[in-house]
Amino acid sequence: MQINYEKYSEYLLTSPYNYTNTHMADHISDLSHDSVNRFLKWEELSLDLLYSRVYEDIIYSKSGYLLFDDTVLDKDYSHKIELVRRQYSGT
Repeated sequence: MQINYEKYSEYLLTSPYNYTNTHMADHISDLSHDSVNRFLKWEELSLDLLYSRVYEDIIYSKSGYLLFDDTVLDKDYSHKIELVRRQYSGT
């Protein structure tokens, strides 16, 4: 199976907790995590592409904010923070 923007966007929109290459490959037949990795490494996912997929779901509010953060940082004391779970980061 060949991965593309449409398939990757659908995966992100329907996967509430786990966004790893392996998780995606495990849930889509004939897809390897290496092909997902190559896609993400070489393709550029633009802001316009993301916006075109989610703009109808955004509810605008004067008191609300929409924040995207894809940063993964090592946190030495995260095991002491309530509701934090372990996640593979690759760092």
